[in-house]
Amino acid sequence: MQQVQEPLPELSQLLGGRWQLQALGASAFCDTWEARQGRELLFLKSAAEAGADMLRAEADGLRALAATGTIRVPAVHAVLERPGGGAILALEWLQLARPDAEFGFRFGEALAALHAHPAPLQPAAFGWTRDNYIGATPQRNAPRQPATPAGWIAFFGHARLAAMRERLRHAPGDLRSAIGAVIEALPELLADGSAPRPALIHGDLWQGNWGMLAEGTPVIFDPAVSCSDPQAELAMMELFGSPPRGFREAYAQAGGAWPDLQRTQLYQLYHLLNHAVLFGGSYVQQALRTARALV
Repeated sequence: MQQVQEPLPELSQLLGGRWQLQALGASAFCDTWEARQGRELLFLKSAAEAGADMLRAEADGLRALAATGTIRVPAVHAVLERPGGGAILALEWLQLARPDAEFGFRFGEALAALHAHPAPLQPAAFGWTRDNYIGATPQRNAPRQPATPAGWIAFFGHARLAAMRERLRHAPGDLRSAIGAVIEALPELLADGSAPRPALIHGDLWQGNWGMLAEGTPVIFDPAVSCSDPQAELAMMELFGSPPRGFREAYAQAGGAWPDLQRTQLYQLYHLLNHAVLFGGSYVQQALRTARALV
């Protein structure tokens, strides 16, 4: 585990009151803390200037998801700017429990409600109000594209696949060529099935980013939000695991539609490319195989 760095000495001044801190751990870009004041408990993330915008983007995404009133997320208590750079993100402390047998059904209903909620962007469009991060990789959300089939093709091609290709400029040429071929084939690859409607999605919903509260409520966290095809969310959920038992049935009963195999592979390609950016190795070859299978 990395050395955990002490947050600002003036943290109590920024938050108000007198807080007791307990270090929880560190990631590549931030340190995490339990902050306690009497009976009040907060979860803190502190980052130096290089990681501060990731915390701001996380707060933006959590607030957007919370505003829909459809699915539980940790409430944003504050985003504190550190003098000289850096930031502290103060979140509601959530006590997670082991998912019960009915968790998947409740989760499927809640996520379907999120995806059915009117998209926050007005006029309706694909994209978001700011760029953010998918893991540690900057995620492009501009320019916004109109809420039409052609707009989704343009957004997914430019802001998702082409953006990752740019970050893989030192990757083998055959991978970059395969990405280009998929971008060229998007009108055909996305011609079948229903035309996507822009919906607010979490954006990085692998099984490490969902859980259950003690009373049984599903909760999601660490978002990479955008207004996108909700089926892109579902494809991600099957890439590094699978949704919990009962999720598919509940999602479908609530009116949600699952992507077919081709669309699943297409949307998973974005996340495989991200893992190739972050980790290289076998993800480069997995992304190449997926791209070639699509075209």
